[in-house]
Amino acid sequence: MTPPRRRRRGGGDHEEEENTERWTVSYMDMVTVMMCLFIVLFAISQVDQQKFYALRDSLAATFGQPPGATVQVLDGGQGVLSADAVVPDPPDVTNYSGGPIQGAEDAGNIQKAREEVADLKELQRLIQEALEQRQVASDVSFAITERGLIIGLVSADVFFSAESAVMTDQALQVIDALSPVLAPRPYELSVEGHANNLPTLRYPTNWELSADRASQVLRRMVEHGGVAPERMRSVGLGDAHPLAAEGLDPLEVNRRVDIVVLSDAPEAVRVLMPQVVAEMEGA
Repeated sequence: MTPPRRRRRGGGDHEEEENTERWTVSYMDMVTVMMCLFIVLFAISQVDQQKFYALRDSLAATFGQPPGATVQVLDGGQGVLSADAVVPDPPDVTNYSGGPIQGAEDAGNIQKAREEVADLKELQRLIQEALEQRQVASDVSFAITERGLIIGLVSADVFFSAESAVMTDQALQVIDALSPVLAPRPYELSVEGHANNLPTLRYPTNWELSADRASQVLRRMVEHGGVAPERMRSVGLGDAHPLAAEGLDPLEVNRRVDIVVLSDAPEAVRVLMPQVVAEMEGA
């Protein structure tokens, strides 16, 4: 006896046909994505000749060459250097360590370093003139480092008595002479106190003694010299940075204060300043 055949549900053939065609949708999506990928790759592989020419002319102008003199573009606009393209040597200067510096940016930094040193040299000259008017020019030393202009209150006539932060009359003459010169300048000032390596009985340590000396100088410059207080700071360095001055007693010479005119030039410029000073002094 033949078993009865099951009757298919209505619409079964149509549903099976839809299932067999679903893969075409995924396939078309994949093809579309691949087409977009190749379009993007093609687009980014093309060089914008107008922008390339603008960059070429800008580099040529930087090295002092006429537009189009340094870079030639091969047919096809690929933006590569031709075999016979001539690239001029960049300007050579000397960096702080004595090695060559190459490139327009470094050449600009060395020029800025020369300008900064020239400004500090002019400030030093004005301070020396003010000190000479009071006949105390020999009581101050000057040095230009990568920090700026260091004004050292160092002389055979000590500026502070032993274990004391009270300035002598000589020290007051020096401070009152240089303060009006520094007051109108925009530089920030660091007043740095020092002490010799002998133990002190009036202060807990030489750190407090040196800090008190720096504070007394700062107060004199602000209260009597007209220097803006927001441009100043005082630092106590104790006996950690002794100074060995030829012909002077090391115990007396380190009862001192340094006034540092801080350079506001970028670090890349400041590191070149000592070399610029050496070049000026050797010229």
